[in-house]
Amino acid sequence: MHPVLFRFGPITIYTYGFLVAAGFLLGLALAIRQAKKEGIPHNKIVDLGFYILIAALVGSRLFFIFINTGYYIENPLDILKIWEGGLVFYGGVLLAVPTAIWYARKNFLGIWKTADIFAPSIAIGHAIGRLGCFFAGCCYGKTAETLPWGIIFTNPESLAPTNIPLHPTQLYESAGEFLIFFLLITLRRYKSFNGQLFMTYLILYSILRFIVEFFRGDVERGFIMYNLSVSQGVSILVLFAAIAGLYFLRKKEN
Repeated sequence: MHPVLFRFGPITIYTYGFLVAAGFLLGLALAIRQAKKEGIPHNKIVDLGFYILIAALVGSRLFFIFINTGYYIENPLDILKIWEGGLVFYGGVLLAVPTAIWYARKNFLGIWKTADIFAPSIAIGHAIGRLGCFFAGCCYGKTAETLPWGIIFTNPESLAPTNIPLHPTQLYESAGEFLIFFLLITLRRYKSFNGQLFMTYLILYSILRFIVEFFRGDVERGFIMYNLSVSQGVSILVLFAAIAGLYFLRKKEN
């Protein structure tokens, strides 16, 4: 669509990176606002947010490299080109979660209470980040020649195949994440135990991601077997783990 936001001499600002940064800042601002309401020092939330950002970027990139090892062995310098996409959300979660737990314990923050503060922020940040994927053309969908809302990428710098209609999978996931965000904001009013929002987010997102993967056309994300992608396999594990977590946290509270 529009992978480059603007160029100013030797400086190039990519739309993908700009929107990912915008999503992070908005999510962090919302987390700070909620932390103040719950009596948590906002400076600790800011610090935790940046720890999570670094861990998520490293984890998501490493996961993508792992499932595309062959390509990066032949093109090692491309490992650094994160502005071209190539970030797997689940990889970010796998590294960001233990990082957040470590920070919360070190600073005497309630782990599940803090997780609930960040849950809506993760959803809104990811929703905006997926719009960045749309503009960059990464995470593109399968061909959709008969689909009235099929998207045709024409920009030669796009990462998606050009001049053929594709499923706008980036918009599917972004819309789903916006919906999850509003559901979590609503659920927060009726929360009955700490960890409820975070586990609900994991359940809803794993279902969303599992469904969206059926319409994805980028083979770089890797497959476990047949048409089951790596992300779908992780979605299944996350779904059952989150359901179990929700059950045990509720039981512990009761």
